[in-house]
Amino acid sequence: MTFPTHARAVIVGGGIIGCSTAYHLARLGWDVVLLERHKLTSGTTFHAAGLVGQLRGSANITELLGYSVRLYETLEAETGQATGWKRNGGLRLACNAERWTEVKRQATTARSFGLDMQLLTPSEAQDLWPLMDVSDVIGAAYLPTDGQANPSDITLSLARGARMAGARIVEDCAVLSVAREKGVITGVHTSNGFIRAGIVIACCGQWTRDFAAPLGVAVPLMSMEHQYMVTEPIAGVTRDLPTLRDPDRLTYWKEEVGGLVMGGYEPNPKPWAISGIPEGFHYTLLDSDYGHFEQIMELALGRVPALQTAGIKTLTNGPESFTPDGNFILGEAPEQPGFFVGAGFNAFGIASGGGAGMALAEWVARGEPPMDLWPVDIRRFGRSHFDADWVRSRTIEAYGKHYTMAWPSEEHDSARPGRRSPLYDRLKARGAVFGEKLGWERPNWFAAPGEVAQDIYSYQRPNWHDAVGREHRAARTAAALIDQTSFAKFMLQGPDAQTALQWVCAGDVSGPVGTLTYTQMLNDRGGIEADLTVVRTGPDAFYIVTGTGFATRDFDWIRRGLLDANAQLIDVTSGYAVLSLMGPRARDILSAVTWADLSNAAFPFGTAQTLAIAGAPVRALRVSYVGELGWELHLPTEYAQTVYEALHSAGAGHGLIDAGYRAIETLRLEKGYRAWGADIGPDTTPLEAGLGFAVAFGTAFRGRDALLAQRAAGLGKRLVIVTAARDVILWGRETVFRDGARVGYLGSGGFGHTLNRSVGLGYVRRREGVSKDWILSGRYELEVAGTRVPCDVTLSPPYDPAGLRVKS
Repeated sequence: MTFPTHARAVIVGGGIIGCSTAYHLARLGWDVVLLERHKLTSGTTFHAAGLVGQLRGSANITELLGYSVRLYETLEAETGQATGWKRNGGLRLACNAERWTEVKRQATTARSFGLDMQLLTPSEAQDLWPLMDVSDVIGAAYLPTDGQANPSDITLSLARGARMAGARIVEDCAVLSVAREKGVITGVHTSNGFIRAGIVIACCGQWTRDFAAPLGVAVPLMSMEHQYMVTEPIAGVTRDLPTLRDPDRLTYWKEEVGGLVMGGYEPNPKPWAISGIPEGFHYTLLDSDYGHFEQIMELALGRVPALQTAGIKTLTNGPESFTPDGNFILGEAPEQPGFFVGAGFNAFGIASGGGAGMALAEWVARGEPPMDLWPVDIRRFGRSHFDADWVRSRTIEAYGKHYTMAWPSEEHDSARPGRRSPLYDRLKARGAVFGEKLGWERPNWFAAPGEVAQDIYSYQRPNWHDAVGREHRAARTAAALIDQTSFAKFMLQGPDAQTALQWVCAGDVSGPVGTLTYTQMLNDRGGIEADLTVVRTGPDAFYIVTGTGFATRDFDWIRRGLLDANAQLIDVTSGYAVLSLMGPRARDILSAVTWADLSNAAFPFGTAQTLAIAGAPVRALRVSYVGELGWELHLPTEYAQTVYEALHSAGAGHGLIDAGYRAIETLRLEKGYRAWGADIGPDTTPLEAGLGFAVAFGTAFRGRDALLAQRAAGLGKRLVIVTAARDVILWGRETVFRDGARVGYLGSGGFGHTLNRSVGLGYVRRREGVSKDWILSGRYELEVAGTRVPCDVTLSPPYDPAGLRVKS
């Protein structure tokens, strides 16, 4: 083949992700060149274990893995290249009560996502996997559609399919650098010559971080040693033996040529190539570390006694790329348009390969992902993730937790504290127990004297339940002060600021100075890409506030939406502290520290003003995410301690207490306030989410046509608020049944301390359309950890449905 000199897109890396992306892009009609510095699969794909499981905590990521399974079942017939794919099912064991609760909840989540995960007794599990000792097993889950594949074969099959669709694949061709002119990608310099292209897709596995760095792109991943053992044939091992995951013993198993592959995730993992990956590292394994593997081997022997006498073929030690949160990385880099990433697959690249390649190809071709992929979106990262030491520390922890219990609300311990509010030490002295979001330390709850000031995790009521209830009730009956300095905050200013922002926002941002607009930003399908607050601060100036974790993503979305407008978007997050004063006594407290008139007439809900408090200029936003009278107080960072002290001094006689983010969660659930990423996102429209009141149909905005069409056609799904008895513990992903039929699942769940009931938000779906009458006429149940319980479903918030308290 003549060396190509141009392409529409160049893919760098010939592992399973690169080949899958090439396969799907070529089938979309794109002119694609894939470059591999050595041979296909020679990076890390060739030594992958090849288990293919499907269930993840996100419906869409589960769908991607399900797509992989469907693709692998037909790929060999399509290409003529063997894949080694077999759908032999997958087992997951539980050996203690908490793990069994986790597994039962996973089975409920699976059913919510449309997967048939079956709960088995120990003897039923042993019938499927006769070699194992089940004396310590409480139960198991079985997913019949899981399977396994030969990593190299399935990658070569994808490569053949890509070539059949017109893709050009060049081996033994190293990419030396990405060429740019005035910030625009123009091609790649390779060891064989220059290729002109406007899009580069980095699928370089553990090399991706270093490859992207010269472009200023942060790809937070780290190479870790990962070992698995391959045995000689063992009597009783059949070809149809399911894959097996035994998380309490930290191990996984699969059949291979009559023997077993056994590997695991040790709690003390070993990072690799800290100073850089050696030159020429391809088709290369690391030295086997029997001493380090011994801890896994001892656990495995207790599960499969036949291992004691089995012959050992190999102990494979191959480096794999892992990420700080255990999810892989997809998408267009916010730092460099035209540069896409598919990397960091945390040892489940074979399971993800088909779906991730499809999603990345669609993302490249359409300019946006085909579905909500927030859990794996590269824009979920931020400032901390530029630091390799921070990434290594957090990734070591994430690897070590791969098979530990996935507790609800669990926080990471490593690489902390990082970004701290000026009030951090003060709040800690008051009993704050902190969580972390995008590097920020945020108070989750406050321990009273005598309470243990740390999280003790459980699938039952956690140890912070009563403390959060105390903070919740203070916000409902008196006042609570919450440090929300971690909010992401942007300034947009310039002659075209209003025109550009109005196109991006579905709400009307054209009001006079001081107007506060709660709005969504939509994609072309009408899906919600951002959910935030916009304050008009001047004729050509706006102040934008969004959630902590969405700083990178929302900034990128707004910046792209500005197009060629004469307006500048600036991240001012670090310049402003935020204190949220919420509760029926908020006006009394705030009035004691400012001369401003805070009456409804002078300072109505949905407006912003600048106040003076203790010498500080404070931008006060009358808005609430807890359903009570209150203000967000945005002030220069250096005044945070002074204003905090003034508010507490004034609030001492009004019952003011500090509160944290877990109280916010319980308060907002009772009010039915939506959370982006849990209850709303790119796959849901404002009409489906019950947010039509925030849409200004009289303005021109992106996604308007889609909403108008949906409004005319009717809705196939709608968000509902679900309440259940207080002893029903909701964490989200519980299945919703109407008159015995599965109709949806909860996106978020928790407890309402005012209602004294459990509360969740989720969607119900119906092909024929979802009307208010249909919703309210049904008999509803929730499946919670395998058990169905009665529940009530409403469209209105169960607390203060008329919204009178926020305007009181």
